[in-house]
Amino acid sequence: MYRNLDIATLRSLLAVIDTGGVTKAANRLHLTQSAVSMQIKRLEDALDLTLLNRGGRGVTPTSEGEQLATYARKMVMLNDTAVERMVAPYFEGEVSLGLPCDLIYPHAPTVLRRFDNDFPRVHVRFVSSYTSSLLADFRAGKLDVIVTTEDHPDPDAETINEMPLQWYGAIGGRAYAERPLRFASASHCSFRPISIRALDEAGIAWENGVVTENDDAALAAASADLCVTTLLGCGDAVQIEPVPAGAKLPVLPQISCNLYCAQDTQNASLAKELARYVKNAFS
Repeated sequence: MYRNLDIATLRSLLAVIDTGGVTKAANRLHLTQSAVSMQIKRLEDALDLTLLNRGGRGVTPTSEGEQLATYARKMVMLNDTAVERMVAPYFEGEVSLGLPCDLIYPHAPTVLRRFDNDFPRVHVRFVSSYTSSLLADFRAGKLDVIVTTEDHPDPDAETINEMPLQWYGAIGGRAYAERPLRFASASHCSFRPISIRALDEAGIAWENGVVTENDDAALAAASADLCVTTLLGCGDAVQIEPVPAGAKLPVLPQISCNLYCAQDTQNASLAKELARYVKNAFS
């Protein structure tokens, strides 16, 4: 004889376990306490098991409750995914996304893969450039969604994360110990003035390790141990690593990651969907 588990009762069980009480679970689910209690009892009756310990100062799962919760999380997630896919609005066309190169990894692959899976008929035009260029293209209507790394974003932007700016050098390198310190950064990089100001305030003499307008050239020089550079803490560049903690270089600030989404264009609905995926990936 088959027994069917009800998703609503599983959702109530998880809410009680996660919050530690029926009252908090009811608030989370926007239900009454009695409704949540009845759903838990219905689930226990269906399985002929005790799923919760109700004594003491809080509600905790029994060993059977813990085991069921493992399956319940998967079942609730699968249910919600199926509903979202089946009732989601139908989209097709093209939408554009712009990110600074520092933020491509690990975020962009996650965003692009998940968005393509959920909206297979939508083509994403992906652009990587400096914050200043991304902002100019967004304001000109050439990009639908962008993420910037600026200190003072526009009022309509949303700060979705903060990441540490860090010093990077060659793997096993020693350029960080040289004085004057050789520093490389693309001339248009927004992190360049921040890094130079930090060196000046720390009284560390420095010189240009390479003069370039290209991030890859700065990274190549750093990976060759000719200089150091600065990247966000999420940087995933090849052949470089954060300089050692004892390198006596100044601490750099947190950098805000700001999300811009087109509001008043024909692509506004698609842009909103893509922005949701970007926000989830970054946060």
